[in-house]
Amino acid sequence: MTQTRRQFLKTTALATAAFGFSGAVPAFAQSVDADELLKAGPLDEKVLGEEDAPVTIVEYASMTCSHCANFHKRTYPELKKNYIDTGKVRFIFREFPLDPVAAGGFMLARCAPQDKYFEVVDTMFENQRAWAFTDNPYQSMLDFSKQIGFTQESFEQCLTNQELLDAVNAVKDRGANEFGVTSTPTFFINGEKHSGALSIEEMGKIIEEKL
Repeated sequence: MTQTRRQFLKTTALATAAFGFSGAVPAFAQSVDADELLKAGPLDEKVLGEEDAPVTIVEYASMTCSHCANFHKRTYPELKKNYIDTGKVRFIFREFPLDPVAAGGFMLARCAPQDKYFEVVDTMFENQRAWAFTDNPYQSMLDFSKQIGFTQESFEQCLTNQELLDAVNAVKDRGANEFGVTSTPTFFINGEKHSGALSIEEMGKIIEEKL
């Protein structure tokens, strides 16, 4: 095992989160303080849509969460076309890694050019099984990273960045400790909490009620 791989596994092990399963959690809608929710955290916010949109959606997701991948493949394109691109919704995406591999995926997305963040996230969700669920996640992630523009050197530099890992974990910890996030995906729609991979019909109904 190479030194870089040992360091990667040791470093990302710090990202392991002791949370429950990731998926739909039937529950009554709960609300959090919207002003607190929208305060910037330890990393710069990744945002799409108009700042003055009447509805703001904050999503907490994990890169290795299959429900998150399904949401981003099935619901998100329609959400973007019908609500984000039309000025009705401002969309904020936040990291909530449920395991070390997810933390590594978010680190790669953060190390990519800033304007490519959402493109990289979408690509990683689209190809989740190819890099996230293998016997050798380090090699699979390295191979995948080369397809999205990384070299082995830039890949290793990114995934051994302790400061970045700490910040990704801090985003997760803030979501858990301040806003009660326990599973992924979790959405806050104008401060109202909804857990699980909502369909476009379910999400659209909630949005329309708030417009």
